[in-house]
Amino acid sequence: MSAGPGRSPDLRNYVLVTGAYWADTVTDGAIRVLVLFYFYERGYSAFEVATLFLFYEFFGIVTNLVGGFLAARFGLKATLVGGLATQCAALSMLAFAPDAWLVVPYVMAAQALSGIAKDLTKMSSKSAVRLIVPDGQSDALFRLVAILTGSKNALKGVGFFVGGILLTVVGFQPALRLLLLLVGTALIVILVAMKGTLGRASKKAKFGQIFSNNPAVNILAAARVFLFAARDVWFVVGLPVFLRSEQGWSFWQVGAFLALWVIGYGVVQAFAPRLLRRAGIEEPGGRTAMRLALLLAVFPALIASALAADADPNVVIVAGLIGFGVVFAVNSAVHSFLILHYADGDRVAMNVGFYYMANAAGRLAGTVLSGLLYQWQGFEACLWASVVFVLGAAVLSRALPASVSTSRVATA
Repeated sequence: MSAGPGRSPDLRNYVLVTGAYWADTVTDGAIRVLVLFYFYERGYSAFEVATLFLFYEFFGIVTNLVGGFLAARFGLKATLVGGLATQCAALSMLAFAPDAWLVVPYVMAAQALSGIAKDLTKMSSKSAVRLIVPDGQSDALFRLVAILTGSKNALKGVGFFVGGILLTVVGFQPALRLLLLLVGTALIVILVAMKGTLGRASKKAKFGQIFSNNPAVNILAAARVFLFAARDVWFVVGLPVFLRSEQGWSFWQVGAFLALWVIGYGVVQAFAPRLLRRAGIEEPGGRTAMRLALLLAVFPALIASALAADADPNVVIVAGLIGFGVVFAVNSAVHSFLILHYADGDRVAMNVGFYYMANAAGRLAGTVLSGLLYQWQGFEACLWASVVFVLGAAVLSRALPASVSTSRVATA
């Protein structure tokens, strides 16, 4: 599925894929806030709320493992349509269920479908970027990846805000029905307007090929586990519950704050190539990822230390989260560029699927630990766990090729 020099870019299909991905991203962010606060307000503990997202993250791992193979075998359109249809099913399960059905096992099943849907659409969109960039154009690839990833995260922030507003204004199930309309519209547009399979479908693709034999891909995937566990171990459950229960914020205030943070994070991510260029880095490599991880570890450590010293929690968290978000956004953008740079030609979808399987594993670990650590030792424990995870990502990043040019030699 490589985009060779002689291939004419399928920009029209790429735009359609990206639009569908954006619709699903807004929906995914809104569902997260709706489920989080609806069930917390019903008396669920922080750990019980975290378990609602357990299948969401677990099936994200499974989906990325299998989805790359399916995309290589049947084309990216098939995985995209499957993702959007699955999201419609997940929304319908919650939007039309009797109130008595809205208990942990049922919601976990619905969240499992949402996790499958989100990762199928993400894998399809990220892989499609590689199809329109000719080989050897690393700078163009980095710019496109940064724009796509940044816009996705900004729109996920919009989704957080939409979820908080809809929960306040129309309630849980009416909000889900509005989101179902959005995703259903995107699905219809893809079915009607997209031509072809998007990417070269290959009946020769084998399931065993999803496990990369490229050491750089495997090391980067391991670093990704630690990086995203470092974010979600304090951001997913610990932070919103801390702001709601200990600082007295309303759920729409928490949703708006998280939305603004994720939107800002997405904007920084989109401008990551320009920020690195100003620092004298044209094509980031493993050394860049390691240095960014070491810098990132400073922020949760400072926040935890300031809270222990009885500093104003609102000031500390807002300032610390801004710093963490800027560095995390650039680091994540570098990772997203490197996986597509390391990806092996026609196996790009399988390499990307394997990499995002690691991403989902990190989110799963972070989500579970976020609820568990908060309930056990409080918010500061979540922050120190973040420090440990970030340092793990830094150690692994040190083993990556130091620069893009050395990785070309190593994988040639």
